[in-house]
Amino acid sequence: MGRLTPEVIEASPQYLNPVGQYELSLRDLKIPVVENLGATLNQFDTIDFTNNDIRKLDGFPFLPKLKTLYLANNHIARIAENLQEYIPNLDTLMINNNMLQELSDIDPLATLTKLTHVSFARNPIAMKKDYRLYVIHALPHLRTLDYNGITQKEREAARKIFKSKSGEKAKNKQKGTNTFVPGGELAKQQQQAPRMTKKDADAIKKAIQEAKSIDEVERLKTMLQSGQMPHSVEQKQHQNGHKTNTEAMEQEQNLGNTSMET
Repeated sequence: MGRLTPEVIEASPQYLNPVGQYELSLRDLKIPVVENLGATLNQFDTIDFTNNDIRKLDGFPFLPKLKTLYLANNHIARIAENLQEYIPNLDTLMINNNMLQELSDIDPLATLTKLTHVSFARNPIAMKKDYRLYVIHALPHLRTLDYNGITQKEREAARKIFKSKSGEKAKNKQKGTNTFVPGGELAKQQQQAPRMTKKDADAIKKAIQEAKSIDEVERLKTMLQSGQMPHSVEQKQHQNGHKTNTEAMEQEQNLGNTSMET
């Protein structure tokens, strides 16, 4: 892979293209990253990066003169945020045959308000359902998409589909935000639980006095503080007692069997 150095930029072809723009050709250089474009001194209207190995659209210095980027046949899968701070007057972006996977991958381009001509042909996103309408919705300033003019009918269809989807998504998000309260589920459970009576509290206090270990005392105190009903304590005590008796019987039986064997 080659690097885009100031020396490479200086040695690359520079010419007036057929549409009257001053163009820098950086084709077929196996460039993996956009860098060092400050060496262009903002002289070019068009930069051609066709047939390189670029994976992310970023790395631009402030280039207010730049209007056109050719990026076909790279490996671009991501587009940087805030491109409007560096290439604010970009109006044409040809990014054919790259690796944009999801429709939302193009969303960062929405900040480029001068962008009127784009092409994402032969990207995975071009096979997505409602691809064309999504792009028209996400980039409202476009005049052409994939070399085809955008009609008013398409704009209305895009607005109808994605405005309703965006509204529904925002509504669901707002609903979720309004109904969520930290600890709310616990409070709901506590409200549903029966309130402890004085008799219940006395029963738990008695169980604390009769507890045979610190762990048992702490557990019962926690129950008392949380308002857990004492029948749960009694049930657990009964279960523990039953378990203890069963274990004792098994131990006695084992001792008896050992004595017989002896």
